[in-house]
Amino acid sequence: MAKAIREASGKALLCKYIASLTASGENRIDIPFSCITVTPGSDITGITNANPWLETRPLVAKPDQLIKRRGKLGLVKVNVDLAGAKEWLGTQMGREIEIGAAKGKLQNFIVEPFVPHKQEEELYVCIYANHTGNTVLFYHEGGVDVGDVDTKAEHVDVDINDTLSVEQARTLVAKAPQEKQDVLVSFLQLLYKAYNDLYFTYLEINPLVIQGNSVYMLDLAAKLDATAEFLCKRHWGDLEFPPPFGRDALPEEAYIAELDAKSGASLKLTVLNPTGRIWTMVAGGGASVIYSDTICDLGFSSELANYGEYSGAPTESQTYEYAKTLLNLMTRTKHPDGKVLIIGGGIANFTNVAATFKGIVQALTEYRHKLQECNVSIFVRRGGPNYQEGLRIMREVGSKLNLKMYVFGPETHMTAIVGMAFGLMPIPQDRLLEPASSSLMRNLSVGSVVPKSASGNSVIIPGGTGVKTMVTLWSPEQEAQLGKHKPLFTPTTKSIVWGMQPKAVQSMLDFDQLCSRESPSVAAMVYPFSGNHKQRFYWGNKEIIIPVYKEMIEAVRKHPDVDVMINFASLRSAYDATMESLAMNQFRVISIIAEGIPENLTKKMNQEAKKRGVTIIGPATVGGIKPGCFKIGNTGGMVDNLISSKLYRPGSVAYVSRSGGMSNELNNIVGNMTNGVLEGVAIGGDRYPSSTFVDHIQRFHDDPAVKMIVLLGEIGGVEEYEVCSLMKSGKLFKPMVAWCTGTCAKMFASEVQFGHAGAHADADRETADAKNKALAEAGAFVPTSFDSLGTLIQEVYSQLVAAGLVVPQPERDPPSIPMDYNWAQELGLIRKPASVMSSICDERGQELLYAGMPISDVF
Repeated sequence: MAKAIREASGKALLCKYIASLTASGENRIDIPFSCITVTPGSDITGITNANPWLETRPLVAKPDQLIKRRGKLGLVKVNVDLAGAKEWLGTQMGREIEIGAAKGKLQNFIVEPFVPHKQEEELYVCIYANHTGNTVLFYHEGGVDVGDVDTKAEHVDVDINDTLSVEQARTLVAKAPQEKQDVLVSFLQLLYKAYNDLYFTYLEINPLVIQGNSVYMLDLAAKLDATAEFLCKRHWGDLEFPPPFGRDALPEEAYIAELDAKSGASLKLTVLNPTGRIWTMVAGGGASVIYSDTICDLGFSSELANYGEYSGAPTESQTYEYAKTLLNLMTRTKHPDGKVLIIGGGIANFTNVAATFKGIVQALTEYRHKLQECNVSIFVRRGGPNYQEGLRIMREVGSKLNLKMYVFGPETHMTAIVGMAFGLMPIPQDRLLEPASSSLMRNLSVGSVVPKSASGNSVIIPGGTGVKTMVTLWSPEQEAQLGKHKPLFTPTTKSIVWGMQPKAVQSMLDFDQLCSRESPSVAAMVYPFSGNHKQRFYWGNKEIIIPVYKEMIEAVRKHPDVDVMINFASLRSAYDATMESLAMNQFRVISIIAEGIPENLTKKMNQEAKKRGVTIIGPATVGGIKPGCFKIGNTGGMVDNLISSKLYRPGSVAYVSRSGGMSNELNNIVGNMTNGVLEGVAIGGDRYPSSTFVDHIQRFHDDPAVKMIVLLGEIGGVEEYEVCSLMKSGKLFKPMVAWCTGTCAKMFASEVQFGHAGAHADADRETADAKNKALAEAGAFVPTSFDSLGTLIQEVYSQLVAAGLVVPQPERDPPSIPMDYNWAQELGLIRKPASVMSSICDERGQELLYAGMPISDVF
């Protein structure tokens, strides 16, 4: 995840690292660096005593708060002595300024030696990341008036496995003064090595000045890949990632960031407006963006207080800490119209909804009086594993604590609660939740599991699409010209699972049973932290044994029919596990679940996979699903959701999504609005997914069984434009419904990094609005918002049915899948007599122990 650093930090990091390279005799050049930081309360006398150059050299002073174009804004004081610098800092420190829509105070300044030079000496250098490596830009004219360097500058692309060569560097500096070219070539090579080794994702130096063998970086802007901290900590040190200008760093944000760093889950919190009326506590990186979009689309952007998300199965205690922190912020001020808390989310794939809700309930209970004093209305919508119990708990606590709480499940469109919260949609009073046990038993019993069709009004969705849908029908001749379809998964696909993930494996086996597969889709597991052994799983009513190997090479040798690897390794080991698997030359598909793999490592994996003809799904994904054939890990959630979304048999719609959580929401939408999903893939939320939208869309399009395609993109990246080009070429003629989330970004006064690492626009082309416009112009059906996505999918599908291109088939009942004892016990569906009875009572409150374990853990 790219995060901006201060100018002083960037210069210090580069100078120190380059100095270590030149100290070994490599490309000897001098990069002078002296700098001090001044903040409110700084001891200027002490700083001066420690840095005597401040009294002997002319100085430059400027704010160091991620402000762009400081020179043009008059925020740089040049060529002054120490007294002049002090005077200027005295007038600027604490001054409130407005830059665009962002308003903030100047509180962090740097003072450096002034380097006398002429305007024509100024140069421009920029390095930024791309999908396969990095791009280096150089322009022989720099400074505040450099203009559009993207079109004017010389540039070269460098593969992630290569270094900047002498030839490439000389090409870049060919228009620079001849006497400076040798120094520039050496500097650019060193700079690129430092950029790559230190995991920069963006670096701009403007101006750059060369005087003899000395290189002066007069102004610098930089971003680092924060996920690479475990690799670069010894070089980075205690590096600060400050918030963008206009937004103060709150201790609560720092606390959540600390929780996030210590957790295997994802916990994010950004406070946008501390006195705002609308607060969100959303599960899922993709869903969190969509809720923010909806709030802004309805005209309440100025009242949105925060952006945040929790995902990846956080524990009850982690969710409690997150919820407590948010409620503390929310209830510090009152609003005349009361406040709104949106506890939303899509349909979870693997997160135990009840467990996370217990943490939220604990926080709500603790803050119940403040919530009542602030007149807070709470709207809840969630689905996924154990959601029935979770929603029951929420409804119960709302009644018990006398809170204004409205609770909905997956029968309600994900963002419908936003319209309800603002009085723009009626709140259905007849949607009372059933007890968890009765709802589950109904959903799992054969013969009554298939939801009503769209015409049966079984789902609460917002109104019309506002989009004219006239599907251009294609001819049999066009379909005959489709490329040869190469499916990723078939009913006989077998996989190896890397990591001890028994729940995910059991979920895959239960899906196999629903699809009436003849053999299990999981052949083996690999777990390097134990010896070879076997694990028991259920295959329907029977128990089966799946071998677990310590080494991948042995698993591959003993299971030559396996061609899919599902990688559950952590972000620290996922790269090594993937590269080892690629070297086996046996896998056609590898899915990488881990989020937060450093971008450079991801690019190297992508290169190796492409060279070997392997499709990688991910990183940062839940995977994919092909109804009737195969599913990756936890994709699609538990049995009840697999059934309600009709994922046990193929439909006619294929989708590709960035977000894993939202892929399950798409399963629900497509399952209710059409005859169901034929295949779905979540390519992953990281900046550089291995397989892209166009890779899967082209494959879907070549499948005669696919009649329409759905694309759910998001802000950040440019992969959607490849789809636009394919559509304009005429090679993609089947109808596609597309939407990119993140339209709310333009409403925020300062930059916001959304939940996914890739969900950040570095240019206008990467904004959600620009991509939605381009997709519409290319011929895709683009709704006006996510709210109307389902309705638009239904409209396009209905036209295909009317034209006879889709012939709905009678539904079949899926096989009945028994529920595991432990899960049934957790849901309260079964009971058993106590195994131990004791008349011993300890009034001190300590629980009885058996062999050192609490008795409740034993029985």
